[in-house]
Amino acid sequence: MTNKRRRIYLLSPKAYSPETIAVAFAKTSRSPQPFDEIAAELNDESSARFHEKWVVGYGHSSVAEHAVLHLALENVSRLAIETIEANRLASYTEKSTRYQLWDADAYYTPDELDGSPYEAEFNHLCLRLFETYLACIPPVKAWLQDTLPQEAGESDRAYERRLAPAAVDICRFLLPAAALANVGVTINARALEYAICKMLSSPLAEVQAIGERLREVGQLETPTLIKYAACNTYLLAVEDKIAAWSQRINAQGCEGQDFSLLDWDQDGEARVLAAALFRFGHQADAQSCLATVGTLSGEAKAQLAADLMAERGKFDQPLREFEYAHLTFEAVMDQGAYFEFKRHRMMTQTVQPLSASLGFAVPKGISASGCEEAYLEVMRQAGRLYEQISDWNPAVASYVIPNGFNRRILFAMNLREVFHFCRLRGATNAHFSIRRVAYQMAEAVKKVYPLLGSYLDMPSDTTWEALEGHYFTTVRTH
Repeated sequence: MTNKRRRIYLLSPKAYSPETIAVAFAKTSRSPQPFDEIAAELNDESSARFHEKWVVGYGHSSVAEHAVLHLALENVSRLAIETIEANRLASYTEKSTRYQLWDADAYYTPDELDGSPYEAEFNHLCLRLFETYLACIPPVKAWLQDTLPQEAGESDRAYERRLAPAAVDICRFLLPAAALANVGVTINARALEYAICKMLSSPLAEVQAIGERLREVGQLETPTLIKYAACNTYLLAVEDKIAAWSQRINAQGCEGQDFSLLDWDQDGEARVLAAALFRFGHQADAQSCLATVGTLSGEAKAQLAADLMAERGKFDQPLREFEYAHLTFEAVMDQGAYFEFKRHRMMTQTVQPLSASLGFAVPKGISASGCEEAYLEVMRQAGRLYEQISDWNPAVASYVIPNGFNRRILFAMNLREVFHFCRLRGATNAHFSIRRVAYQMAEAVKKVYPLLGSYLDMPSDTTWEALEGHYFTTVRTH
């Protein structure tokens, strides 16, 4: 028995700066002192000297991960939020298009358009989009009263809380990428430095300005750890060079195909089962575990899978051993769905620029409520203006694209993340656009991993085709 007393306590950010906390944790690798004693001996000046030497000078960047900042960003465009949130090691909470109404003038006019031939038309279109969005909500809500009637025993207030978001869910397809939103970000200094580099390397003036401001604000708390964040010449050059290569592509894709499972580990289920045997075994090596799984009958494998999943509760994630099976997908989804999809960062995502090339979706609620004509008119107007501005500046042209326009995404994930995604985004309270994607994913996975895929947490007995038919007039209109 040791005579040293166990201590677990907080180095409070109320008492110490983020840089001081980072140094206190870093020094424990070479100092026998308790953390609070190390921290008590530090001040901002000595912490800065430490970081200049070890983090900047010797490249021990992991130290900066102990310095955590909470950043509040208000009235930034949803297009800019894409770059802000394109960092895996951070947490984000943003203004929801599902539960809040946007004011008629809540959009950003890019600085690049000042004095350009497109400035007036851009502002006119944004106002039209917001006016149409606000005008469609009452008739859509009235239509929903027939399709989502008040339940027995449901109070008027509870019914309104259910009805209002459902109407906004449908009308959000009209909100452009220029729409202003707020986002809260929790991020460590190491990740923030790279995030700022990416922002300062953006082709958009708004994103560059946000990067500059984040560097200024961040330096108030971590003056040393992010002060060298700067525009990255590699990020600037690679886009131009690879974009030139992409011009040579003779596209072979199927225009009507919205979801594909491109690649997967052929022995993915066996890898997961073997890893589980390895984890709970005592002597066997990994290859022996895999070989053992290979000798099992189909019935025995099913029983092994059942034992692996038997005690899993409603909120339990599958074991990490599910991460040994990898899959790669390609999907076309509307921009509103992508805005939810992009927050799943335990995967690799590659998204094409936001454009009008894949057409737009028409929600059934828009058509059934008598709003389709106005919707089609303003959406097609947005598509035409995008094409005009794109010839001049394709990055800026993306601001005019509403949520209803489609986007193509390439993404790779492991089977454990598939379980998480399908449970969250396939739920009945998820937006119908992202539910469609979750069901497409689940159905594809079940075909190649029938043993483990049968345990996916899809909460209702339906199909992606049924969801599409119920909620959409069409998913691709030009």
